Amino acid sequence: MKIQIACLIIAGLAVTGMTGMRGQTQNHRLVAHEWGTFTSVQGADGVLLDWKPLETSKLPKFVYDWTHPGLNRVFTGGGYGGFGKGSMIARQRMETPVIYFYSDREQTVDVTVLFPRGRITEWFPQARRIGPSIVPPGQGITAMDSELRALGVSPRFTLASVFESENVGSSMIRWVDVKILPTPHHTGIAAQLPTDDSGSHYFAARETDAAFVSADSFSRTNPLPEQEKFLFYRGVGNFSTPLRVTMKSDDAVMVTNTGTEPLAHLFVLGVKGKTGNFVYIDALPPGTEKTIPLGQQNQPLPRAVLDAELGRKLAESLVKEGLYPREAAAMVNTWKDSWFEEEGLRVLYVLPRAWTDRTLPMEMHPEPAELTRVMVGRAEVLSPATEQQLTLQIEKAKRGDAEAAREARRILKGLGRFAPPAFYRALDTTQAQPEERVKLMALLNAEPGTN
Repeated sequence: MKIQIACLIIAGLAVTGMTGMRGQTQNHRLVAHEWGTFTSVQGADGVLLDWKPLETSKLPKFVYDWTHPGLNRVFTGGGYGGFGKGSMIARQRMETPVIYFYSDREQTVDVTVLFPRGRITEWFPQARRIGPSIVPPGQGITAMDSELRALGVSPRFTLASVFESENVGSSMIRWVDVKILPTPHHTGIAAQLPTDDSGSHYFAARETDAAFVSADSFSRTNPLPEQEKFLFYRGVGNFSTPLRVTMKSDDAVMVTNTGTEPLAHLFVLGVKGKTGNFVYIDALPPGTEKTIPLGQQNQPLPRAVLDAELGRKLAESLVKEGLYPREAAAMVNTWKDSWFEEEGLRVLYVLPRAWTDRTLPMEMHPEPAELTRVMVGRAEVLSPATEQQLTLQIEKAKRGDAEAAREARRILKGLGRFAPPAFYRALDTTQAQPEERVKLMALLNAEPGTN
């Protein structure tokens, strides 16, 4: 009889627990939406180029990175994973993923993101765990619950010690006990959000109806929580996205889907001076290619017209992929100065959700009723004319031609943050010797008009 009573009590507790869990799911509806971008630079032949993706990243001073990671975290050999901010070389820049939350009432959530083929380089608010994680083979995200498998907060943590191990599973970031504070009940928090005078486009991402988030700073000297409208992180990696772009001439672009899922909402965009134009492709099935002519049938548009038309079309595409209209507008406003105004040729497209989940596995507790993830790929392409002209001028500059050196500087200046990969590609093409490379490095740093 005692055994039967005990079994009934256990069964009753189990039913009560399940009922409580169902009630919590119904009463505490949680919705999470994420957007971000992956940017790469490539030659006209489709080959991805190494570049310095952190060199010109402008972020508010309160955002954490590996030059000031907090919590006594230590990296050896400089700031960003053993490299200085201006010297880290990578092929892919994971830019500005932000995670928004919506809830009908206050609740807390734990969020873990893995980056198996890259490193997290910046984040806000402070994360309880960040850095490479040691995960036994065959185990997933939940294995990181052990402090022994997540070294992000150890005062003796160094990348050198971690990457020497064969057990390194991935880079990761984990926020714990993040409070979700619905906006209608916490309007006063808006005035308390951190700010600075950096002029960063980071702040445009706040212009949504998302709830505020509040996270422990874990700081003994500043115990106040850190508040934002989203969770923010960035990273770098050496991998390919499923789109290859090639150009045999400046008259056409060929886009090829090298992946196993369809690509959607492709924008082939060219910007030169105060004008530009774009061609829209609704979808590109896996294993297929499409040639896009770039001729006189695509007349250049004034910059203001281009910004308006492209911004509207791109926002519509993001909404179709699941973002709320204000989220889509926030993403466009965050990146329009880079996407629409930087001179050059690029392809913007929406990455498949399955690709995103493989590249950035994410786990939330409690599990949200809805999780939308929209990542935009950006392939920055060096056109054949740009490559040929830059190579020609550098070849002449090697022989002491001052006018050619000035022209090379002008071309590089027009390429902005993508100048270094173009420069090094041209050096390789000209077969510049080490001593010549040292001399020609001045072309990257000198102002136009100087010798």
